[in-house]
Amino acid sequence: MRNPKASVALLLPLMAALALAGCSKPKPKTTEAQLARTVRVVTLEPQEITGALAASGDLVPREEAAVMPEVSGFRVSKVLVDVGDTVRKGQTLAQLDSTLLQAQLAQAQAQAAQAEDQARRVSDLDGQGVLSQEQIAQRRFQAQVARANLSDVQTRMRKMAVVAPVGGLILERTVRPGDMSAAGGTTPWFRIARDSQIELAAQLSEDDLARVRPGQHATVTLPSGFVTQGVVRLVSPQIDPQTKLGVVRVHLPVNREIRAGGFGRAVFTDVSGKALAAPETAVRYDADGASVMVVGADNRVHRVMVQAGQRGGGLVQLIKGPPAGSRIVQNAAAFLLDGDLVKPAQGQTTARAAPTPVSVARR
Repeated sequence: MRNPKASVALLLPLMAALALAGCSKPKPKTTEAQLARTVRVVTLEPQEITGALAASGDLVPREEAAVMPEVSGFRVSKVLVDVGDTVRKGQTLAQLDSTLLQAQLAQAQAQAAQAEDQARRVSDLDGQGVLSQEQIAQRRFQAQVARANLSDVQTRMRKMAVVAPVGGLILERTVRPGDMSAAGGTTPWFRIARDSQIELAAQLSEDDLARVRPGQHATVTLPSGFVTQGVVRLVSPQIDPQTKLGVVRVHLPVNREIRAGGFGRAVFTDVSGKALAAPETAVRYDADGASVMVVGADNRVHRVMVQAGQRGGGLVQLIKGPPAGSRIVQNAAAFLLDGDLVKPAQGQTTARAAPTPVSVARR
């Protein structure tokens, strides 16, 4: 038989709990606005971006010399240089066969000697009546013609050697032994990069072109991984009407790794300019691309895709994205989704601002 005292002892705690529950007040519901916490926001506006500007382009000779024969009708007997050779000014590149011209030279020398001798014999006969004045003038004229003919043959004889007009690197060779020379041809026999200087012709937009100046330093990287330092030599005075791009010529040191016709990428330092910019920390990168979180007038965030441009000083240029005056979340690493309600607090426009922990309210 159950003990009555034990039953009473078991009921007392239960009754006490029910009494306390009946006396407690209901807790108030937590609102969405109360769950929303502070995030730092910055206002998009044009900023002075100081830092690196990148551009790419082709490697081209600073100055190129085209070499062609100056006489026609002679066969090439020797080609003395090849592509990649470095030559000096006046060095013989190709030799023409001068066998036929040597015979003409011997004949011209003989005719010139005879004409000169006849002209000397009448040098003191002016006005003496031995020969008419017309005959004397004729002999002197023949001597002049013989001298001119000899000079012409001697000049063509010198042209049998096709020489380099400048010193530098042989970029191209199209001539072969046995080819016939043709003065005034359209295809050069040799192309020479003067002083072996190859430079980068980097293409930039009109806005970026205004941020580069002669004497500015640039780091140039080639596809092979070779890196060298260059200096801006020339900024194009015009913009291509089709591409809307201008050219910057970057002077590079002479190096066998730098080949004409190749490709290079330059990063210009100490560049400054104004552009619509956001802190680098505000831009989020994922599989869909770059984006920022824009805070609307109702303090809810919305993701907006952007196209990032140049970077510098902790800022990134927004080529495409929200308009100037938009408020964006400063810390892109914060876990935010479209529609989250936040409490915005004004942050700094540089990425150096210390990040603030973020708490948001979900719908």
